[in-house]
Amino acid sequence: MKNINMSNHLIPWWKINFEKDDSKAIKKSLEDRLITQGQLTERLEQRFAELLGVPFVLLSINGSAALLMALMACGIEPGDEVIVPNLTFIATAQAPLLLGAKIKLVGVESERPVLDVKKVEAAITSRTKAIIPVHSNGRAVDMTSINKIAAKYKIKVIEDAAQALFSKNSFGYLGTQSDVGVFSLGVTKLITTIQGGIIVTKNKELFKRLKKIRNHGMSADTAFYSKSDMLGFNFKFNDLFASIGLTQIKKIKEKINTNLSIYNFYKAELEGLEYIKMMDVNVEAGEIPLWGEVLCVQREKLIRLLKKHNIQAKPFSPNLSDAPYLNSNKKFKNSQIFADNGLILPSGSGQSKEDLHKVVRVLKESRPLMERTIQGH
Repeated sequence: MKNINMSNHLIPWWKINFEKDDSKAIKKSLEDRLITQGQLTERLEQRFAELLGVPFVLLSINGSAALLMALMACGIEPGDEVIVPNLTFIATAQAPLLLGAKIKLVGVESERPVLDVKKVEAAITSRTKAIIPVHSNGRAVDMTSINKIAAKYKIKVIEDAAQALFSKNSFGYLGTQSDVGVFSLGVTKLITTIQGGIIVTKNKELFKRLKKIRNHGMSADTAFYSKSDMLGFNFKFNDLFASIGLTQIKKIKEKINTNLSIYNFYKAELEGLEYIKMMDVNVEAGEIPLWGEVLCVQREKLIRLLKKHNIQAKPFSPNLSDAPYLNSNKKFKNSQIFADNGLILPSGSGQSKEDLHKVVRVLKESRPLMERTIQGH
């Protein structure tokens, strides 16, 4: 958290630090003509492999593309079914749909907005080929149970850990406990390369397939001409973005500590505000919250009140079942509560202490207004 004293500026819902070393890294990359996918990309892949404790890491253009590649590598084809939680960012569903697969929606837990594993087995049919558990805001899905179910029915598990880089459970890092794991390096994540996605696997054959998929189905990334022997596309990363990643990753402990301090600050300061409820993340177990999330039954009114003070707050993504092209007529009670009431307060390593204190002050000052509305409702 930075100490910046600005009285009437916008407090964005997310703000990340970019420092001099990031700018210098980009400048050096340009000067050295290290622009397209090359040695800096490989160096960043190796660094992630070391930190996450996995043998194979591949960078791609963004997290959504990385998820699509993972599904392609796992052999998802038209007509296959893929199980996803009803409450997640739309990319989790769009990636299988682009391959012609059918989405099977499953609800989330009552207390946490993550896949309710107890409901997964009932959604499996003879056409089910994959499950995509989503580690929402660093929260761990029960991977032990997911993997047991997958083994029983011989289906693939692809972890969507876009919001969970370096989050842990008792078995290690989330995203590394399945056939393939996918992370995001977008600007609203723990560390960023502006745009970027990470794919990790312990399966050498899947890794070979992923490398080909990233390069139009060709086996040699650096070849001027190579025969394409499987379906792929241009999902390649670039050294310019990798240069930022290599500086960002050096500050990972600092960024993790900042995220934890923001979460703990909100949790302590919002205690006792009846109209708003802090959503828990199990930081004691190693989960790392990206964002400070709350539930508020008068969310839209609160957003308006905050906006009057130049404070942004971001509503949760809507249920996937609301997307008309998924043709879902099912009701999901738990995910509906989170989708209707969930709100992300200003977060990120670039937020100043003054701004965070202002957010809390405004939330506390809004208490009488929110309570009057509740009592008179």
